[in-house]
Amino acid sequence: MGLSAHRGELKGLGVVVSATTVRNVLREECVGPAGGRPGSSWRQFLQSQAKTLIAVDFVTVDTIWLRRLYVLFFIEVATRRVHFAGCTAHPDDGWVTQRARQVTWTLAERPEPVRSLVCDHDRKFTRSFDDVFQGAGIRIVRTPIQAPQANGIAERFVRTVRSECLDWLLILNTGHLERVLTVFIDPAALLSAALAGC
Repeated sequence: MGLSAHRGELKGLGVVVSATTVRNVLREECVGPAGGRPGSSWRQFLQSQAKTLIAVDFVTVDTIWLRRLYVLFFIEVATRRVHFAGCTAHPDDGWVTQRARQVTWTLAERPEPVRSLVCDHDRKFTRSFDDVFQGAGIRIVRTPIQAPQANGIAERFVRTVRSECLDWLLILNTGHLERVLTVFIDPAALLSAALAGC
């Protein structure tokens, strides 16, 4: 990480320092350039952790009747595989907790266990939601407040699903939205359903 990157990180925390100050602190602590440090690089670290990391977020969608629906999804960081957990007009504690249980059952089938779940401070992620994952041995990692880039993988999926799918359609209701997202996330599901109906 260069001097400007260090300064940027500090500025994000509300600390404004000069490049000279950063350089002097790094020199005093005997921290050299990123390429010369012992151990794995940041990229290697992320790649090794990505296999055991998932992220969660909501997407909001307004129907043609001006009813707001909330879509809950989980995304595996390493593979970008999306797990569509469902959509509802009322994402209350019971609904979110049940979806968390269903996703932990699905994730239990993975060869590499999930160790961490990245989520923001949305109030819809309740204590019982957290308890489901912590009971499965998954640590909850909260992103900083008002820092959507900290959950960039999930935010990127939100942008993609909007620009490539939802912005092109008029959504009628919850059932319609579920079918649209199921096909968008897993097109093979449509083919399987069609073949099963033959």
